[in-house]
Amino acid sequence: MTTRETGMKNITIAALTAMALAGGAQAEEFTVGAELPLTGTLARVGSGMQEGVLVAAEVFNKANGKHKIKIVTIDDESAPAKAVAAVEKLASQGAVAITGGYGSNNISPASDAANKLGLVYITSGGVDDSLVNSGRKNFFRINNTAGYEKAVQGLLADMGTKSVSIVFSTKEATSDLANSVQKALTAKGIKATTHSFDPAITDFKPIINKIKLQDKSEAILMVGYENDYVGILRAARVLKPAVKAMIGVWSLATPKMAAEFPDLMPNVYGTALLPFPAVFDTADGKVFADTYKALYKKEPDYLGQFGYVQSMLLFEAIARAADKGTVKKGGVAEELRKTDRETLIGRVQFGANGDNPNFVHRMGQHQGKNIVIVWPRETATGKMVYPGLPW
Repeated sequence: MTTRETGMKNITIAALTAMALAGGAQAEEFTVGAELPLTGTLARVGSGMQEGVLVAAEVFNKANGKHKIKIVTIDDESAPAKAVAAVEKLASQGAVAITGGYGSNNISPASDAANKLGLVYITSGGVDDSLVNSGRKNFFRINNTAGYEKAVQGLLADMGTKSVSIVFSTKEATSDLANSVQKALTAKGIKATTHSFDPAITDFKPIINKIKLQDKSEAILMVGYENDYVGILRAARVLKPAVKAMIGVWSLATPKMAAEFPDLMPNVYGTALLPFPAVFDTADGKVFADTYKALYKKEPDYLGQFGYVQSMLLFEAIARAADKGTVKKGGVAEELRKTDRETLIGRVQFGANGDNPNFVHRMGQHQGKNIVIVWPRETATGKMVYPGLPW
């Protein structure tokens, strides 16, 4: 190689280096912490969300072409103290942000810990409004109570229901949703009777018996978590109240519940953005579905969809902040606040409090081995079976 050729080579290398550095930091791998309940009472939903998180990392790393995401997962064991410890450990391992969390009582202290450490915390697992009303500057969520409330009320309106018994856990998020629905239904002239229960309860027969003998409602609305639904449905199967529908909210209309409790799920309603088997008609949706099937050899469900959306928005924000050299200067939160795009759950924006004002859920119904979207009508994939009970 001549002196001139060597000089030109050095100039080319210098130019490429300058281009890589222009406007921000060099391309690099970023560690993102996933704090999730993989054991304990919320293990089913935690594993579903984790699948979506890992699909998002796979898709992002293939498509971005510059920045890479490395996921480090810690099991919070469905416990608040363990959730805090998980966030702190992830921060010590170099995580630049946290995705995951399930259950508002776990997410609240975990996101507080992230906030103190200056880390973004993004989730789809907590709908308690105090999460976005407590001044957390680095907290973001893609769903909320209002979106669930609209879905439940819409379904009951389509049913023409005149009386509802609402059975709800005394945890803050479940209490908030139950009370909001009760207030809204009462304002419409619908008889809505509430029955609260301690999260530690395992025998729901006294509550179901009261509904059967006193309320005599047309429908039972369950506002709780997976183990609660199983207990309520088992009690109802024994006592057989004369209702026309059993309805729940999050983590109920999922293939995991259908597979594990086939005798309890037929005709039961729950929130679900996706039918099962899932159908996608957008390019983003098809990439998500294809990657999910390749990784897990099964059809995706809406928990994976939520985990995918929250994580993909986070990864995109990290990449934009990296290009500007602001990842460690609050840039990830700043870029998330600029988010405004269509996703697999609809349009997502984040207000000043980190909430997504556009969120509206859908209602699905277990029908055979499938989950059919039955509300709203414009996106329904089938007709509801009503009256319809699992016994």
